[in-house]
Amino acid sequence: MLGHSTDPRRLIAPVLNRIIQRFFGGSDADSKNVAEPVLIPRPDHPISRKDVSKNALKVLYRLRDNGYDAYLVGGCIRDLVLEHSPKDFDVATNASPDQIKKAFRNCRLIGRRFRLAHIVFGREIIEVATFRSGHSDAGKNDAHTDAQGRILRDNVYGTLEEDVLRRDFTINALYYNIEDFSIVDFVGGMRDLNDGVIRLLGDPETRYREDAVRALRAARFAAKLDFTLHPATAEPLPRVGEWLAQIPAARLFEEVLKLFQSGHAIRSLEELQRYDLLRFLFASLDKRLKDEHLLSTTLTTLALKNTDLRVAQEKPITPAFLYAALLWPDIQIRAAEIGAQENLPPVPAIHAAADEVLAEQVRQTALPKRFSMPAREIWAMQPRLEQYTGKRALKNLEHPRFRAGYDLLVLRANAGEPLKEMADWWTEIQESPEVAEQMAMARQKNAARTRPPRRRRGGRRRGPRQDTPQD
Repeated sequence: MLGHSTDPRRLIAPVLNRIIQRFFGGSDADSKNVAEPVLIPRPDHPISRKDVSKNALKVLYRLRDNGYDAYLVGGCIRDLVLEHSPKDFDVATNASPDQIKKAFRNCRLIGRRFRLAHIVFGREIIEVATFRSGHSDAGKNDAHTDAQGRILRDNVYGTLEEDVLRRDFTINALYYNIEDFSIVDFVGGMRDLNDGVIRLLGDPETRYREDAVRALRAARFAAKLDFTLHPATAEPLPRVGEWLAQIPAARLFEEVLKLFQSGHAIRSLEELQRYDLLRFLFASLDKRLKDEHLLSTTLTTLALKNTDLRVAQEKPITPAFLYAALLWPDIQIRAAEIGAQENLPPVPAIHAAADEVLAEQVRQTALPKRFSMPAREIWAMQPRLEQYTGKRALKNLEHPRFRAGYDLLVLRANAGEPLKEMADWWTEIQESPEVAEQMAMARQKNAARTRPPRRRRGGRRRGPRQDTPQD
């Protein structure tokens, strides 16, 4: 890979004039017809095979050796051209899913909506997709849309030229040909990479109707790459709400993780707010931010900055803490109301508030129990940590959610809640050797209490002495 001191956009500039001249005369990529492709030879682009996953290369070469066309496609090409490290490598081919499975013993076919092949190499999976065509050419193939134009099933196979127009954005419609190591560009993707533009292929409103998640992807790519949305791509975004409401909550949860746990959370929030998309993921948070609710605004900013920092430092992150921080203002307000109405102590009031807040949230984005239960525990830790005097307080140090609860307490203090004294106390107490010794002793005592009773030698247990009175 080329040195990071070189601007990768300058590297592709020499080929741009050829692309613009041959690609619709430089017009938007909204035609039903594909232009003649621009072939960018190996000397004119920065992608080297040494930067490509060895397993992806194995897949490409085996497909080629079995007589099929094989290309790297999508985000991995985009990232390599921009000198980023791809998260994964996807392959496109004219081989059908069954033919792919026949060529690879380590292949499994997945999906009903999109039939895909996963080639498994230990922990790495290379995803292989058959070239797709438009639904009007479905014929004997398997394709279904609903009355609104949303794609329900999409197993319509075609050619490379047809596959291009099924991609979402021009920058994701670049193909790397393993046959001659060239990049094939039908739609001006290299031009848009050079200009820093996110541009939907085809009519934007139609493409959003097909799959409204493309709106969130547009915002995410703008945040990740520091690009801007093309005006035609941005214009329909205020109207995607009714279409996003039809997307399964579990799929939107996955989009939340990509937006907020990939190292560009702050920029993702800015893009979601810019195009009024946050309300479709976190309606209550969006309202509080629009109302300039100070705690919500500051806490959200601090939580997302903290997440970006941990990603940059390769420290572990969890959706449980992300949701705990983003939803805390709702929990806090509702718990106070419930506590006053039902005369409940703080912890039971928080549990009751969590039931309501989470029930409302999962109508928009799912939150699996493996994350919602820890989030509940993080919230319940807050009143416990606020009681920080006496020996009983030290027992909180042994709680499995202590650290996450403490982190939220510190964020709350930094966001302006009057908690600095107690946050400082918990910080200092964790650094005390005496406390560390106490914790070790407590763990030893807990282990002794949970250890099963030892049986006496001789096998059978002895009964009570006959002269001992029984209760």
